[in-house]
Amino acid sequence: MKLTVIGFWGGYPNRDGATSSYLLEKDNYKLVLDMGSGALSKLQKFISVPEIDAVILSHYHHDHVADIGVLQYAKLIDYYVHNNEKKLKIYGHTEDEEGYASLSHQYTEGVAYNPDERLKAGPFEITFLRTEHPVPCFGMRITDGDKTIVYTADSSYTEAWIPFAEDADVMITDCNYFKGQDGTAAGHMNSEEVGSIAKAANVRQLILSHLPQFGVLEQLREEAKQIYTGPIVLAEEGYVWK
Repeated sequence: MKLTVIGFWGGYPNRDGATSSYLLEKDNYKLVLDMGSGALSKLQKFISVPEIDAVILSHYHHDHVADIGVLQYAKLIDYYVHNNEKKLKIYGHTEDEEGYASLSHQYTEGVAYNPDERLKAGPFEITFLRTEHPVPCFGMRITDGDKTIVYTADSSYTEAWIPFAEDADVMITDCNYFKGQDGTAAGHMNSEEVGSIAKAANVRQLILSHLPQFGVLEQLREEAKQIYTGPIVLAEEGYVWK
């Protein structure tokens, strides 16, 4: 299983950046987790639009879905140019009816996932955890039968992350705030909180993502490191884990 970071900013893309988006690959199957602002442009540095096998969305805030509309246009243009009629599956939850309805277009098909059930997408099996966020949002535990990735999506701290992330090979975590800052109302975590989850869950590697546009970002890593002693990576475009 190969993970590539496409976008990692929280809220809006910093200059020449993109918000939440990650590419998972296994056995030539390509699954995109979230499609935030600027993500489609960045994604094409690694794969072409027709190569995307599926997209799965954690929730419908713009910094996680803003490029779904332009992806739908890209699929339409692919049909015009190459007569590619294959519809792209976009998995989403139905607790936001308007958000879910927006996933279907001429050459994209919205597919509902049930957060209480396992989802099979190509070689990946996905289980879900409802996060602590102002709107319905679901984190994911993704395995290929060998390695496991946990993606917190957007969430403030909850102890439910500890059993959910237990023994994961890597955890991509919302780290939108620095030590001592309270992100509860906004539905995000700080560096201490993600460090404590990673330590308690025995996660093998931590990727700090959904990063803020303020402060010295390296400080987030140093703060998490005071609690969690495993490898910690600040997300950046093109970072690869496999």
